Amino acid sequence: MEPALVVIGLNHRTAAIEVREHFWMSAERQREALSVLARSEGIEEVFVFSTCNRTEFVVWGDPTLAENSVLRFLAANYDLRLCEWRNFYRLIDEQALSHAFRVSCGLDSMHVGEGQIGYQVNAAWQQAKRAGCTGPFLNAVLRRALAVRKRVSNEAAERLRPESAPHAAVDLGWELFGSFENRNIVILGAGAMGRAAARELRRRGAGSVCVLDVRDGWALDVSARLGIRAESWAKRWERLEAADLVITATSAAGIVLTASEINALTARRKGRKQVIVDLALPRDIDPDARHIDGIFLYDLDDLERAVKPPSATEDAGTAEIIVEEVQQFRTELAAHDPPTEISSLRRRLEEICKQELESFRLEQGPFPKEQDQMIAAVSTRITHRIAGSFAKELRTRV
Repeated sequence: MEPALVVIGLNHRTAAIEVREHFWMSAERQREALSVLARSEGIEEVFVFSTCNRTEFVVWGDPTLAENSVLRFLAANYDLRLCEWRNFYRLIDEQALSHAFRVSCGLDSMHVGEGQIGYQVNAAWQQAKRAGCTGPFLNAVLRRALAVRKRVSNEAAERLRPESAPHAAVDLGWELFGSFENRNIVILGAGAMGRAAARELRRRGAGSVCVLDVRDGWALDVSARLGIRAESWAKRWERLEAADLVITATSAAGIVLTASEINALTARRKGRKQVIVDLALPRDIDPDARHIDGIFLYDLDDLERAVKPPSATEDAGTAEIIVEEVQQFRTELAAHDPPTEISSLRRRLEEICKQELESFRLEQGPFPKEQDQMIAAVSTRITHRIAGSFAKELRTRV
């Protein structure tokens, strides 16, 4: 089978937060995945992308064999069960290309038009390039995806009215409290999402905002730039006890506040209600804290339900750009026709395989049906592996 662009993944539309959390990959685990998948059957080029809203494998290779390789990887490294496989989508060729463009533009995000996604796509691409896992085809796709993002930003920015998760968190707090006057607000995490939440809180006139981060220097930097208070991580219990609204967005690999710790804080608050918005994945807050009296816990899925989808007009306008860019990109690829040598090699190998298989059947057969199918399947797999290996080597010379 000729190689094609394949996207295999799950996102906020197909999987609940606990499922996305299970398959989320840190930068280190993405590197490990690239190392394994680049050597796997049916995969010639590969790019791995994981954020709080999605984990995706973008592959150039044999669609069927590549999908099986990703499935085996997830089963071996993330304990994937067959019942969880239904959360994953599998897109091929034009659908995969359209999806890649939409993701890069923020059109497939929980908060349509979000700005951070472009940086995340580029960072993951650079990681895959350094590992030698992308080649001429995926590099061309990702380069074009980022260019399409720039076009959408220039031509449809007003229609999209981008909103981020931190903005949605602040909107939710405003809706629940009515205003931020005389409210104590704590932000845990001074990374990109924490900074965005702090800026929006200041824009809304919040006066008492305190940022804390395990890296005290980061919190001080945000404090100086945005004119809010910073405290050392050691003082987090004191600040959390006084907070009416807590927004968490740390980069921790697991729970930062357990249910028992929040329960102890609640007891000291003597019945005062507290709203906690957890923007992190993996989650910062123990989900069991949702059952504590006086605690109103919201995670990314709760925010998604609170965000209004774009209007049909907005969606149609950006969709036209995506369709045009997909068609133009495919036309350009066809005009350059870079895989002629590789395609010829692949076809010749398949012809040799078919001839040898027929000769073997005549000499040693006939075989029972199941055995004959097994021999044919093994023969095909060997052919594809040889073709894929040669294709990788030839592409590095292009």
